[in-house]
Amino acid sequence: MGSLHGPILSWAKAHPTPPVLIVSDFFLGWTQRLAEELGVPRVVFSPSGALTLALSYCLWREMPKRVDDISFPTLPNSPIYPWRQISLLYRMHREGDLVSEFVKKGMRDNNSSWGVIINSFEGMEGTYVDHLKRDLGHNRVWAVGPLNVSGVRVERAGLGRVVKGWLDGCPVGSVVYVCFGSMKELSARQVEVIAEALEKSGVQFVWALKAAPTASNGDSLPKGFEERTAERGVVIRGWAAQVEILGHSAVGAFLTHCGWNSILEAVAAGVSLLAWPMTADQFYNARLLVEEFGVAIRVCEGGDESVPKVGELAEKVAAAVSGGEGEMGVRGRELGRKALEAVEVGGSSYGDLDGFVEEVVKLQCLI
Repeated sequence: MGSLHGPILSWAKAHPTPPVLIVSDFFLGWTQRLAEELGVPRVVFSPSGALTLALSYCLWREMPKRVDDISFPTLPNSPIYPWRQISLLYRMHREGDLVSEFVKKGMRDNNSSWGVIINSFEGMEGTYVDHLKRDLGHNRVWAVGPLNVSGVRVERAGLGRVVKGWLDGCPVGSVVYVCFGSMKELSARQVEVIAEALEKSGVQFVWALKAAPTASNGDSLPKGFEERTAERGVVIRGWAAQVEILGHSAVGAFLTHCGWNSILEAVAAGVSLLAWPMTADQFYNARLLVEEFGVAIRVCEGGDESVPKVGELAEKVAAAVSGGEGEMGVRGRELGRKALEAVEVGGSSYGDLDGFVEEVVKLQCLI
């Protein structure tokens, strides 16, 4: 994408009202040089959380070599991760390789940005937001999330209404929602284990499966699974109204890959989490939820070859929606309250967004 630098530069210079600021994704570090050539500030937007961003800054600055465990003693709580859980982009880096060096330069250029916007909130990651401010040497770090749960509800082709109707007939907190994101395609063995565990657990569930079966997962579900569980489960193939599902009072737990958007949606809904991180920032997110906040339990971790034992997964799924709210549920509700308050008038994220806008207005006045 660095080839876009020239055309964008030419367009901006020729435009009658040139940009006063560039806001670009964390993975577009090359736009830092573009901003410098235009003489305007650049703000990094991080779709991931503050912890992930802090870890990335540290990784690309210090470039630790491969060892069994990578430690981050300068970060709050001094996290340690096995090498296999470190960012794949970093693990793939090869000194001297043109693509690798381009990626490294872009990541390091992020450190020079004028400001940072993060899809997170003070009540969840305030410690890491404060660390970023110290690490970057300024206070222009704005946590404005959760962005995807700010009162927005979407329905597509009636799917949300169908699921809502089924959920309306379920007791409060009795349903487990299962989804591993819109991009992840589970292996045939993973699908099989999840199906067997759901069947064995006896719980009510909504399972959002990636739409098209492929050679890797065959016919997706075990033969007869949907028929045997028809009275207590719903399988959605394709897009699911996840925010609406998680926000329904019948849903008490979420079996998730720990993608950041899914995490924020679940946290805002106040549900308990069953964490199965597989790649990218998901390991970092799972650690945050399990070890720091106590709103999740880890059921498995790893990619296509990783599967838990059916019996153990069934027990954890059943326990998540039985026996009352429990301490984990109480903590989850409290964190959810903080998430919703953050985006309300007077909340921390509302204030940070206002603060960002004020800074942009100041920039316009200087031109």
